[in-house]
Amino acid sequence: MTPNSPALEHVPVVVVGAGPAGLTVANLLSAAGVRCVVLETETRQFVERRPRAGVLEEWAVRELEKRGLGERLLAGARRHTACEFRFDGGRYRFAYEELTGLHHWVYPQPLLVSDLLRAYADERGGDVRFAVRDVAVHDVAFDRPSVSYTCPDTGERRLLRCEFVAGCDGARGVTRTALAGGRARVARHDYGIGWLALLAEAPPSTDCVLFGVHPQGFAGQMPRSPEMTRYYLQCPPGDDPENWSHARVWDALRLRLAAEGAPEPVEGPLIEKRVLDMHDYVVEPMASGRLFLAGDAAHLVAPIAAKGMNLALHDAFLLGDALLARLTRGDDSGLAGYSEACLRRVWDYQEFSQWLSEVYHGAAAGDAFRAGTALARLRRLFSSPVAAAAFAEQYLGGAERY
Repeated sequence: MTPNSPALEHVPVVVVGAGPAGLTVANLLSAAGVRCVVLETETRQFVERRPRAGVLEEWAVRELEKRGLGERLLAGARRHTACEFRFDGGRYRFAYEELTGLHHWVYPQPLLVSDLLRAYADERGGDVRFAVRDVAVHDVAFDRPSVSYTCPDTGERRLLRCEFVAGCDGARGVTRTALAGGRARVARHDYGIGWLALLAEAPPSTDCVLFGVHPQGFAGQMPRSPEMTRYYLQCPPGDDPENWSHARVWDALRLRLAAEGAPEPVEGPLIEKRVLDMHDYVVEPMASGRLFLAGDAAHLVAPIAAKGMNLALHDAFLLGDALLARLTRGDDSGLAGYSEACLRRVWDYQEFSQWLSEVYHGAAAGDAFRAGTALARLRRLFSSPVAAAAFAEQYLGGAERY
């Protein structure tokens, strides 16, 4: 090592990213006595407050519970057993638990991240390094990859030599680029629409998620707590959130969620307002050499069907188990089959999101044919038990296999 070389450490696994996927992998490893280091470019305060999704499928919650990571979630999450569609001036309740025996849990992602950090860093003494800079991944095609970064406190360049790298650093992280560069393809789909994402300090108007399908555009209500509600409004892609005044937002919500006999949205201060351009991508395969991607680093699914956090957890369970099998028993089969096992569910969720997008947005497409077929899909959900059961299974992620 030369005087200018980075300070060198050795660790079995480096996890890049302290979101749900990365922290779940880290918890599974540390619970089994396998050391890892988690690198995160943001501060702990930021990742514990970063606004994100809040819908968890039942299988994901049960898996967290089984692995000792679900106690706080089950104590604080809200159980949802139905959703409501509003279209053609009517309200149609879809009681999916009655059809499948399954339900959703509503638990904001920042709370889950806090739970996972507490378990890994505070209770198990796990090594997580926040606010690191200039993260780079090296030599993933070889048996001894490494990850380098700049320490925020000293400015010192450090190098972590490892056996495996778990890339869990999201859509803008470095690991997706490291894998995709010549080693994988990235399939992308753009919907050509935007959603204005809003967080209101106001109680939800109903006890369940609402989907408003309207010629002026889609609107959604997602309860987050008795005092807080997430709303979405369809808007042009790239729209400026400042184009949406307080009055314009609430006028649009009242119009698009209107239905006979339905209470209006409860107006309150808007503490978050940003535009999301609806698009999906999938990196295939999700692994190359000693680098394995999980969560948004590997695939992004638009929030249309509330699938993103669930896919991230599914990846993390598979990856954590596969790494443990390799590191503790020398069993490579889980890592060899990791990408294929993840992608079967990923593509299924992507297809459902695409199908549901047409249901939500067809009425506002300015195309009479698309509007008519979208309405036909909605009516079928409430006239055909077979169609209703199929929708419920996809909405809840309840298929026996993918």
